[in-house]
Amino acid sequence: MLSVGQQFPRFQLKAVVSGDMKTAFNEVNNGTYKGKWLVLFSYPKDFTFVCPTEIKGFNELTKQFKDRDAQLLSLSTDSEFVHLAWRNSHEDLRSLQFPMLSDIKRELSQALGILDEKEGVAQRATFIVDPDGIIRFAYVTDLNVGRNPKEVLRVLDALQTDELCPCNWEKGKETLHVG
Repeated sequence: MLSVGQQFPRFQLKAVVSGDMKTAFNEVNNGTYKGKWLVLFSYPKDFTFVCPTEIKGFNELTKQFKDRDAQLLSLSTDSEFVHLAWRNSHEDLRSLQFPMLSDIKRELSQALGILDEKEGVAQRATFIVDPDGIIRFAYVTDLNVGRNPKEVLRVLDALQTDELCPCNWEKGKETLHVG
């Protein structure tokens, strides 16, 4: 798995950006959000149980991520058509404010090292990528365990201070000063 300090891989994927079939699909690549922080979170499969709870949780924080000049991106190995069908059929996903990337060829999942060999799907991974394309945060949980989007936002806040941040540090709190 790629880790902190490494370059995020080049990618170009189809994405669902709305629930309207006429405007639903866009191409998204490394340059689409140039100059922004990226928060990419992958999940195993559409039409499952844990995944929509996480997607909803990230969606509820979209404004806070945008306020930090960060773009949320979700990713699974399902097709863009499956993403659209799921988005339109699941109440919690109808008003998503970020793209759902389709990694149907599994190229980005493989490049990131998050393709689950047993299941053949993307693992439940999260990456925070700085505006220079460098991975600054990476973690993976078991396929059965959902993430805490508020913790991802907290880590983004800490990374953006470019200072030493103690355990449980939160935005607005004092950072550590050595010396």
